[in-house]
Amino acid sequence: MSIKKLPSLTFNAGEYVVYPTHGVGKVSDITKQNIAGTELEMLIVNFDKDKMTLRIPTAKISNVGLRKIADEKTMEEAFNTLKGKAKIRKIMWSRRAQEYENKINSGNPIAIAEVIRDLYRSENIAEQSYSERQIYEQAVDRLASEVSIFSNCSIDEANKKLNDILSKEKAI
Repeated sequence: MSIKKLPSLTFNAGEYVVYPTHGVGKVSDITKQNIAGTELEMLIVNFDKDKMTLRIPTAKISNVGLRKIADEKTMEEAFNTLKGKAKIRKIMWSRRAQEYENKINSGNPIAIAEVIRDLYRSENIAEQSYSERQIYEQAVDRLASEVSIFSNCSIDEANKKLNDILSKEKAI
């Protein structure tokens, strides 16, 4: 496992990171590759769930928004966001859906928690539309994968933790 100094961030092979548009991945290597006659230092990130590997030039890491797993304060704020009251704006669904997608792809756990909070429906409330359900599940999946690494637990345990927070607060 080699440690390389990157612009403002240091990543280690074997460390989990968050790529905003793809979620949690694991740094498998930091290597040099010769591309079009230029030697570039690359961070190689594997996303096992999607069976995908990204090669990110280290010079571009700050531009793509790659970050470490959220810290305690950020996760606590995300959990508190989940406990809050849903804020449904009275605009067309297509516009809201676009805003939700942008929040999910921001990679920010607090923004993702807002999407989950706003789209959460308990069993006794009316059904969600197909597109609402898809966006909701994408947001839960994205946040749960980060919570599982943060809390050192399985994805199922992270999903249960999120669901417990949502159902306790909404049942009151």
